[in-house]
Amino acid sequence: MKKLSEDHEGKTAAETERIVNRVSAVGILGNVVLSGFKLAAGVIGHSGAMVSDAIHSLSDVFATLVAYIGVRLSRKKADKEHPYGHERMECLASMILGNILGCTGLLIGYTGLRTILTGESDRLAVPGRIALLAAVISIVVKEAMFWYTRYYAKKLRSDAFLADAWHHRSDALSSVGSLIGIGGARMGIAVMEPLASVGIACCILKVSYNILQDAISKVLDTACPEETEREIRKVILEVPGVCRLDKMRTRLFGNRIYIDAEIAVDGTLTLYDAHRIAEIVHDNVEREFGEIKHIMIHVNPA
Repeated sequence: MKKLSEDHEGKTAAETERIVNRVSAVGILGNVVLSGFKLAAGVIGHSGAMVSDAIHSLSDVFATLVAYIGVRLSRKKADKEHPYGHERMECLASMILGNILGCTGLLIGYTGLRTILTGESDRLAVPGRIALLAAVISIVVKEAMFWYTRYYAKKLRSDAFLADAWHHRSDALSSVGSLIGIGGARMGIAVMEPLASVGIACCILKVSYNILQDAISKVLDTACPEETEREIRKVILEVPGVCRLDKMRTRLFGNRIYIDAEIAVDGTLTLYDAHRIAEIVHDNVEREFGEIKHIMIHVNPA
């Protein structure tokens, strides 16, 4: 049985490694090609919004690298210096990604506002059709990358890859703004391009805030959502022999959950029988909730 378990864990780790490498490769190569195409289209088509969009895509390359490193480090086994593992490395990676997004949003927003306030928008050249085409292609490609990365982020329970997926989505929104701005500018409303850049910046900053808020809450040992705690209590109380649940505390450690619970059992039971009930509670909870890293069960006499 032990050999089969080790073989299964080895296969699972190898499969996870392949997924991490594949998702990272798609993100990096896709963004390099797309940012180069959008930059060329922006320069040739005289579109400031598309150049801003290209810069945003280029930042995604670095974001995917950060996510990849964070995921790899978080999956290192526990050691003497880190007996609880390295899961929080994903939180740190998410924080870096959130800050990258925030800085990108501020830069794009500042450029757009400056163009509007200085009146430079009236002197902007009319964007060419290639810039319009680049915006459409970018929306399709980046939305596909969002769903692809999000699917595997959920499968791996990876906060860093989930943050990277939202980075792709913010780029798709950025391209929607570029499409509106370029279309407006081509219809003679020149100020639409810098206005689109400001709108893009607001979307990016909102995504940045959400990513940072989630990462910080997990670093601070925040309790699980009330619904999750309610489901855990239900599983514990369904175990035969458990009279009541005296106390339960949960905390998020990166993308994993730690639980401390005190159950009450019949006080006349032998130590062996009481321990057996605690073991069943432990195994049932870990089986029902795959994201649980560790659960400690303390037994009280009812």
